[in-house]
Amino acid sequence: MTDNYKIFTLLGFCFLLFTLPLHAQHSQPDTLHALPVSQPIKLDGKLNETVWQQAQKISNFTQRELHEGQPATERTEVAVVYDSKNLYVGVWCYDDHPEKIVASQMKRDFDYSTDDNFQIVIDTYGDHRNGYLFITNPNAARTDILISRNGESTNPSWNGVWNVKTTRTAQGWFAEFEIPFSTLRFTKKKNQIWGINFERNIRRKREQDDWQGWSRNASIRQLSKAGYLVGISGKSKTSLIELKPYGITGLEINKGEDPKFNWNVGGDVNYLVTPTLKLNLTINTDFAQVESDRMQVNLSRFSLYYPEKREFFLEGKNYFNFGLGYSTQPFYSRRIGLAPDNSTVPIIAGVRMMGKTGKTSIGAMSIETAEKDTLPATNYSVVRIKQDVFKESSVGMIAVSKLEPGRQNLTYGVDFTYFNSHFKGDKNISFGGAIAQSYTSDKAQKTGLASRLFFDYPNDFVDFSAVWDRSGAGFNPEVGYQRRKAYQMYNADLRIKPRPKKHLRFFQQFYFKLFDFNWYVDDITHQLQSFWSEFRPLGFTTRSGEYFEFNIQRKAENLTEDFNIYDDIIIPKGEYWYTDWELQFATYRGRKVYAEFFSNWGGFYDGNRTILSGRLNWQISKYIRISGDYSHQNIFLPGGDFVVHEVSGRADFAVNPDLFGSLFAQWNNEEEEILMNFRINWIPKPGTNFYFVVNQGYDTQNHQFDAKYTTVQVKLIWRFVM
Repeated sequence: MTDNYKIFTLLGFCFLLFTLPLHAQHSQPDTLHALPVSQPIKLDGKLNETVWQQAQKISNFTQRELHEGQPATERTEVAVVYDSKNLYVGVWCYDDHPEKIVASQMKRDFDYSTDDNFQIVIDTYGDHRNGYLFITNPNAARTDILISRNGESTNPSWNGVWNVKTTRTAQGWFAEFEIPFSTLRFTKKKNQIWGINFERNIRRKREQDDWQGWSRNASIRQLSKAGYLVGISGKSKTSLIELKPYGITGLEINKGEDPKFNWNVGGDVNYLVTPTLKLNLTINTDFAQVESDRMQVNLSRFSLYYPEKREFFLEGKNYFNFGLGYSTQPFYSRRIGLAPDNSTVPIIAGVRMMGKTGKTSIGAMSIETAEKDTLPATNYSVVRIKQDVFKESSVGMIAVSKLEPGRQNLTYGVDFTYFNSHFKGDKNISFGGAIAQSYTSDKAQKTGLASRLFFDYPNDFVDFSAVWDRSGAGFNPEVGYQRRKAYQMYNADLRIKPRPKKHLRFFQQFYFKLFDFNWYVDDITHQLQSFWSEFRPLGFTTRSGEYFEFNIQRKAENLTEDFNIYDDIIIPKGEYWYTDWELQFATYRGRKVYAEFFSNWGGFYDGNRTILSGRLNWQISKYIRISGDYSHQNIFLPGGDFVVHEVSGRADFAVNPDLFGSLFAQWNNEEEEILMNFRINWIPKPGTNFYFVVNQGYDTQNHQFDAKYTTVQVKLIWRFVM
């Protein structure tokens, strides 16, 4: 298959999709008026103040699932009021069978996919791209998410300062949201016009009701489909100085050493330069409350990816996303403050600015880390600027630097994304590209290039995408992430997802994958590097929420040198092609007990492999939830056989929405070490957090259970607003 043939094939599919006759849904967004109030509102979820009866209420919710376009089966009403400091949203979720309401969780950042819930999305910029998503359930659990790129990118790790209270009666459940204006970013206008949308999920019915944008090709995260919130005035001079000092103390016990007591202080200062632009200063940044990474056994030749878990870097991470895709990222925040062995490198101080001015989004950060062992003191900096163009598109640039004594590494690039959520009515389409160059001062080949082109048509019936990626041999983003180097990748994926209307009513939707392939070639030799493809003859979701898929996969690896895959087992260099078969099954997540099963079997290089894995979740009550995972791999190779076991277990508990915790334990037979993490989080008031954290490691070699280390940490972060 020649490069030109592959490219023209992808362009042909793109042309086909442009010319398909597609049904269009046309509607004008509705408007909701916010009522200004002067009397105090008691946040209790009862909604019994007079202002809630005076405010405009909307109730025209339409089903997105299961019956697109049909009226909601349960009545929902929403009203919005505001005072000098806060925006209040009142929600009436009436239910003919309140005893069947599903409300199983209470902790912060709960898994809302399992519960009845109500969601609010607010586009304060009015740009149809960026917004805030606030979610609660009948227990007043809270989850919040930052949205960018019209829902294409989200940051679920953002924790805004807001509150909600709920009540339950014989008529249903009711919620009262309190969102401080200081939590939101909005432009300097006397009269604000914001985008807003609402969604109610009735879990026992698998029903999803939206106020606006109820097409299955849309979602509540698509801000371009939101309605309007008007009536808010006098908020053009909102300002904020936020102080968040912390104090931490703890005990560290290592095997064979005396216990060590430690303490530390530091904190953050946040200042609103403008209502839409925030400056953040951090001193002596600490991450003691962060949960342990999930251990991974790597049986590939390429780097593993570990997600960022540190709150400082998670907040506003969407401002630094760049269009090179997942496998090659010019900025990867885990390069800062973590050594190659994953140990902590002290952060002395940092400065960061994030926000939007006009049509320009800005993210800038500079962090100074201390010297540690052989690692010198280093400055890490990144600047990301993105300009809105057209109705939903953008063009941007990024510059990243790593500065050490006598040495520099730089990465810089530009990207463009065209997005249209109203293509042929209510369909989504996007395309774009990016190019970046790196510079390393002490390399013989000082510069290198990476680039990407993509096309995406993600819709309910036809879902097609095509990507071309390239990372040159000299591309070296040391503050970024590269799964592999010196490659070109061609990808195309076409899925057809029909929904039965008259027959086969047991099924909600079928998922047929006609093709999906990733073809990697070496950027220097142009020889095969890897190949992965998948054909799905059958996949479906039932109306009761079960999921099933059967896949046939064709894979290839071209080893240019012998590969030490595990212990002393060697796979000789050469080109290997093999076929795998795969089954996946999951029960409905809205039940108290649900399970997931995965099985893959077939070839593996010059041998065979079988993978079996499963996950079981049990929501005992709204106070306790337990889950467990197990994965078993049997590998048979001419050079030797081996088995990989991976086990993890988790218990989440909550006393109330402001006091909760977890116990997480994991083990695999490669590390032969049990890692345990116990956390308690108390939120005495929004924005203030108390943590109690215990980490333990146990050596299980030679069938023993030997304690290697124990750390106990107590941390308090207090929020002051001036």
